[in-house]
Amino acid sequence: MSSICIIDYGKGNLRSVFNAVESLGATAAIISRPADLVRFSHAILPGVGAFGEAMAALRKDGWTDALDQHAMAGKKPFLGICLGMQLIAEKGTEHGDHEGLGWIKGTVTRLEGSKEARVPHIGWNDVELSGNPMLYAGLQSGSDFYFVHSYALQPADESCVTGWCHHGGKFVASIEAGNIHATQFHPEKSQKAGLHILENFIRC
Repeated sequence: MSSICIIDYGKGNLRSVFNAVESLGATAAIISRPADLVRFSHAILPGVGAFGEAMAALRKDGWTDALDQHAMAGKKPFLGICLGMQLIAEKGTEHGDHEGLGWIKGTVTRLEGSKEARVPHIGWNDVELSGNPMLYAGLQSGSDFYFVHSYALQPADESCVTGWCHHGGKFVASIEAGNIHATQFHPEKSQKAGLHILENFIRC
């Protein structure tokens, strides 16, 4: 049986993720101590704010080693949401260059934007699926999800990309690399389609 934890490192939108997971009938816990992570089968890393500040918070409290043990060494299911997706990259460029967790080769860069597509990208947008992604099982390409961001991950190898979105230009909406899953959108704020994403994650 899956045991779901939501990482509290001072930069996450915790309560809405917790409520969404519990609404699916799963038992969730918000944890603030890295030592507690070993007790859970699934980890969710949400995130709101700037890349560099978030990475500093993860390092300060000892989360980087614990997350490496969970996702990389232990191969346990991991889901990064919004900034939580960006943090698994090698580098983020928001307010200077900052080293990320480095699980996915690539860089987080600012969205292109345009007169018609202003940055930050806030609101609903459709996601075009790529390949046969586990998180989207039961959903059609073009499903709408809720976004709030100014930066997005550009992976060195696009084979990990499971969803694309357009806002000023094309950007990566989600990735999947074995046990590692991540969405730039907020599934917990994306109504039925978002809950479907979370349910698929819980079942993996």
